Amino acid sequence: MSDKQYKHIGKPYDRKEAQEKVTGQAVYVHDMELPGMLYAKCLHSPYAHAEIVSIDTSEAKALPGVKAVITGDDAPYLVGLYMVDKNVIARRRVRYQGEIVAAVAAENEVIAERAISLIKVEYKELPVVHTIDESLEGKILLHENLHTYEHMEGVFFPKAHTNIASWNRTKKGDVNKGFEEADFIFEDEFSVPAVAHVPMETHVTIAQADPYSNKVKIWSSAQSPFAVRQLLAKSLGISKSDVHVVVPYIGGGFGGKAGIHLEPLVTVLSRAAKGRPVKLKATREEEFNLLPTRAGMRSRFKTGVKKDGTITSMIVYHDWDSGAYADYAVNVGKTAVYSGAGPYVIPNIELHSRTLYTNKVFSTAYRGFGHLETHWAVERHMDIIAQKLGIDPYDFRMKNLLHPGTTTISGELIYDTTGSPKACLDAVAKEIGWTGRKSEEERLAELKTGKIRGKGFAMLQKAPAMPSNTSTSAIMQMNEDGHVKVMIGAVDMGQGANTIMAQVAAEELRIPIEDVEVVWNVDTDKHPYDWNTVASKYTFMGGNAVRKAARNMVNQMKEVAAQVLRCHPDELTHGDGYIYHIHQTHRRIPYTKLAMGYAYENGNGIGGPVISHGIYMASGLTNPHPETGQGRPGLVWTFGAHGVEVEVDVETGEVHVIKIASAFDIGQCINKKLVDGQVFGGVIQGIGSALVEGYKFSPNGKLLNPSFTDNKIPTAKDIPDEIIPIYIENPESAQVDGPYGARGIGEHPMISVPSAIGNALYDALGINFHRLPLSPENVALAISNSKKDE
Repeated sequence: MSDKQYKHIGKPYDRKEAQEKVTGQAVYVHDMELPGMLYAKCLHSPYAHAEIVSIDTSEAKALPGVKAVITGDDAPYLVGLYMVDKNVIARRRVRYQGEIVAAVAAENEVIAERAISLIKVEYKELPVVHTIDESLEGKILLHENLHTYEHMEGVFFPKAHTNIASWNRTKKGDVNKGFEEADFIFEDEFSVPAVAHVPMETHVTIAQADPYSNKVKIWSSAQSPFAVRQLLAKSLGISKSDVHVVVPYIGGGFGGKAGIHLEPLVTVLSRAAKGRPVKLKATREEEFNLLPTRAGMRSRFKTGVKKDGTITSMIVYHDWDSGAYADYAVNVGKTAVYSGAGPYVIPNIELHSRTLYTNKVFSTAYRGFGHLETHWAVERHMDIIAQKLGIDPYDFRMKNLLHPGTTTISGELIYDTTGSPKACLDAVAKEIGWTGRKSEEERLAELKTGKIRGKGFAMLQKAPAMPSNTSTSAIMQMNEDGHVKVMIGAVDMGQGANTIMAQVAAEELRIPIEDVEVVWNVDTDKHPYDWNTVASKYTFMGGNAVRKAARNMVNQMKEVAAQVLRCHPDELTHGDGYIYHIHQTHRRIPYTKLAMGYAYENGNGIGGPVISHGIYMASGLTNPHPETGQGRPGLVWTFGAHGVEVEVDVETGEVHVIKIASAFDIGQCINKKLVDGQVFGGVIQGIGSALVEGYKFSPNGKLLNPSFTDNKIPTAKDIPDEIIPIYIENPESAQVDGPYGARGIGEHPMISVPSAIGNALYDALGINFHRLPLSPENVALAISNSKKDE
C-alpha cells in the first residue's frame, strides 16, 4: 500500500503539543509546587577518589528551617538496572569528583544551601584511576566487591578483581585464517571524550513518601517511568505497587534521563522529613558534574584486506571509560558486539567490548547508544584503509557493505526486507557531487587562499539496544462524542511519539486526527506498561501496539453493530466515523451510538463502553551468545549514510560544514515534518560531538569544564548552510512487522556525523584525525605539525 492510499500515514502534521509548549501552558516538574514542599540541596565530593573518614552534620541539623539531613548511612541502598553497583549516596568512599556525600531538605533553597555549607567532611585521598590503561592495569580497584554485584547474568560479564564491569565478545569465523588470506594488514587507534547530554530541562524530581506505609509518589523528568518504578522498588526493598511515578512534560532527555537518577535520594529525604514532599532540581553544573555522561571510548583495529579491497579479517577492541559506575553503561558497551564494526561483510572477526571503571563521572545511554563512538572509529578506519590501498572510499565501501544473503557480525542474515546500506551511500554521494578524492596539487593550490574545502561520507547502522523480551502496550477509550483517548507508557520528550501514535490510531479508526488525543502525563498507576523510552524503538513497537488496540476497538464496535444490523461482523467495514455494511452501505451506525453501548428505541442496551488494548513484544530476539556474540539481538535495522562538504580555515583551524546530506532507509515515513526535525536536530547534535564538545579532566580526576563557559555545545552559528534529508521509502519490502513498514529514526541522524566530517577533513587537508573533538585548536595544531613534517 503506498502512502497515497493512507489518510494519515505520511502526512506532515504538526506536533500535538506544539501550541502548549510555545505558549508556555505546558507544565514541567520544574514548574510544580506542592503544599508543604521542601527543597533539597546536595554536598558534593571535591575529590575523585577518597575515603570518607567522618561527616559532621550537627550544625546543619540545628539550622532553623532544616527538616532533614542525610548521609550514606541513612541510605544503605544500591541502585542499578543492568549492574547493581551504585550507592544512593556515597558510603565510606567517593569514586568521582561531584559524587553526593550528604543532602539536605529545608523550607527553601537558601536555607538548604546554607545548611550544606555547614556540613564538615574529613576525607583521606586515594590514588586515582584516570585512564583506560590504568583501569585495565587493575592496580587500583574501584569496586573490590564487583564479583558480588547483582547483574543481568548471561548478558553482561563482570570480571572479578578487575575494573572490567563487563567484557562482551563477538567471534565469527577464523580471524587467523582471514589474516593469512589478506594481502595487507592495517592497524588504527581512535578515541572520543565523554560528553554531556545537555537537556534544556535539567534533572528534577519531587518525591513524597507516606510516613505510615511504604507508598511513594514520584514526579520526575524521567524518560522511563516504569523503569523508575521498578528500580526504586528494588533499591528500597518495597513492592512495585507501592511506587507511583508521574512524568508530565519533559524538556529533553537524549538518554540521560533513562533509568533512574535522583529519585531514590529524594525519596529517602522525604522519609527523613516525615513524609513531606521534597523537590530536588539539578543545577547546570550538577548536570555536568553529578549526572551521567556519554562514555569516553578508545577503539583499536587490526584489519586484513585483499588487494582488490575485500575485507578478510578484523580484530577490534572497544574500551569504554564508563566512569565510577557502570549500571546502564554495560548495555551501551553490549551494542558493540552486533554493531561495532559497521554495516560491513566481515567473514572473520573477533571483537571485544569492555566496559571499564575509572574515577570520573559515570556514564549512561546517549542518543545513538554507543554507535556514534564506534562509528567514529569504524568509518575513519575504513577511509584510511581505502587511502592506503589507493581505492576510492566510495568503491571500497560499496565492495564491502552488507547486502541480501550476507550476514552481520552477530550472524543475522540480511534479507531484501532488512534495508539497503548501498542505496543510502549512493544517495549521499550523488547529493554532495562526489567524484573522488582531491589531488595533492588541488590541495596545495587551494591552501594558498587560506581556506580549503573537502568532501567525505560515512555509513551508519543501528538496531534498538534492549532486552530480547522487551514489550509495550496501549489502552484506548472512545468518548460519547467519538473522541478517542490513547494511553501509552512511553514518554514524548520531543521526538513526536504522541503525534505519531495519534496518526496510527486515526489511520486504523479512519477518523480525523483531531478526534484522537494521546494523554500526556504518563502515570504508572493508570497508563499501560512500556519498558523504556530509549533506542529508537517506539514508532516500531508502540506503533504496533496502538495499531492492535485500534483494530480491537473497531472489532468491538463491529460485534455490536452486527447485532443491530442483523448480519455477520465480517460483512461490516468502517470509515468516516461509521460502522457500515460492505455492500449495502446505507446500513450504517455512527461510532457515537456505539461508544457507550448501543441503545434500542425501547431502551434496551447492548455492548457497553468501547475500551480496547494492544500489546507488542519484541519478536524472535535472542541474547548474544556469551562467548561468540552470535544471535539475533537486533529487532529492526535502520541503515543510513551522511555525505558532507566542509571548509577549513587553515590559520584558525575552524571547520564550517557547508552541506550535509543524510540518507536513511526508513521503510515508511509516517510524518515527514517530524522526521525532518529529528534529522536537523540529530545532525547538529552530531556536529557538536564532532567539533566542540568533550569533557576535560585533570590528572587527579577533577572535571575542568563543568559549565557552558568551557563546555560548549553548538549554537545557531554552527548550523550547516544546507541540511538535505533523504528518505529511502519502500514499505512493501520493509520488514513486514513494522507499522506500515516504518523503522526507527530518532537516534540515527547523529551517528557518523563526526566520522563524515573527519573523512572530509582528510580530503581537504590530507591529514587523518584519530581523536575528537575536531576543534579549531586541534585542527590548527594538526595543520601546524603537518607543515613541520614536510
